Amino acid sequence: MTAKKSLPLGIDVGGSGIKGAPVDLTSGEFAAERVRIPTPDTSTPEAVADVIAEIIDAFDEVGPDAPIGITVPGVVTHGVVRSAANIDKGWLDCDADKLFTERLGRDVHVVNDADAAGVAEVRYGAAKGKEGFVILTTLGTGIGVALIHDGVLIPNAELGHLELDGHDAEKRASSAAREAKDLSWEEWAERLQRYYSHLENLLWPDLFVVGGGVSKKAGKFLPLLDLRTPIIPATLLNSAGIVGAAALAADESARRR
Repeated sequence: MTAKKSLPLGIDVGGSGIKGAPVDLTSGEFAAERVRIPTPDTSTPEAVADVIAEIIDAFDEVGPDAPIGITVPGVVTHGVVRSAANIDKGWLDCDADKLFTERLGRDVHVVNDADAAGVAEVRYGAAKGKEGFVILTTLGTGIGVALIHDGVLIPNAELGHLELDGHDAEKRASSAAREAKDLSWEEWAERLQRYYSHLENLLWPDLFVVGGGVSKKAGKFLPLLDLRTPIIPATLLNSAGIVGAAALAADESARRR
């Protein structure tokens, strides 16, 4: 009898829910139905680790040696979380790789959430097959940014915090800012125009990919932008973080061997 293939698990830690699924890295698709558990009210690393353990236990497809990729909404350098703008402050300077590896007894790789989404879109989604310099932006509570050149991730690009008209860019141009100010699509597009023009003048990318939940309504605002860089909506939507986390964890696991 052939042993069942063990698959990497991707887990996306969000403000309201923690979601996970095993991922088939050939297709970039979930190998089982996603499991979602509400994020604990006190979302310390230890509390989140308990939820992640519960998610892992839900999948027979994830063997004991399978790599686990976990996204967090913060800068992550060598497994240590360095910022916590939209998560519990207990994450600051937490060695999340070490904490999760010890708690879960598994090979764990923690990454920035936008970086994971960017990798997923380049390998399996809207930017698949695109050469050169791709910038993925996620427009949500803030603005997450992933920089990928010829398939290689340049991690932790906190370019959602560029200064824009004297303000932190994400306070002006995020989806949350649009909702908070009750901006029309046209008014919001003016702010996005300033932001993306600033990015392209600094970095000269070959392609922008726009993710985040609002990307489902891309037809309402992307056509209003006038950029020299092509700009397209992401296609993986809510699966991007999970898929990218699993892919990056598998990469890291292979590198360590």
